[in-house]
Amino acid sequence: MIISLEPVTKDNWRACVALTVRPDRRDFVNDVAHYLCLCQYGGLWQPLAVVLEGEVAGFCMWAVDDDRSRWIGGVVVDASRQRSGVGRAAVIALRDRLAAEPDCPNVALSYVPENTAARALYASLGFVETGEMDDDEIVARWAAS
Repeated sequence: MIISLEPVTKDNWRACVALTVRPDRRDFVNDVAHYLCLCQYGGLWQPLAVVLEGEVAGFCMWAVDDDRSRWIGGVVVDASRQRSGVGRAAVIALRDRLAAEPDCPNVALSYVPENTAARALYASLGFVETGEMDDDEIVARWAAS
């Protein structure tokens, strides 16, 4: 599967906001509008549209922490594309992009313990739980070997 990660712009932000998730995923992610506000006003996160075959199929965001680690957050895949590999492709693409930056010691993300699908996906991609918690979320990190 070939996806691209593209900046959220005046041309695609509405498609990002229109993304919905399956009902069983709603407890694990916020609406994209929330994430876009966090990116715009929080001063840390950078938003990206996940594009497949010319259409926005998902959303994610990234940030640089004080320790220079790169964080992946706000991963949302539209309900019509869930369980098709879009999320996996997006996390791999963003992980690899961030890890290639100079001075990046690792790539981190977090998830609530109840999100067993995310936990399994991230573990299959080499993210290792560190014992850290970010509020009520488990932190997992990936480092190039």
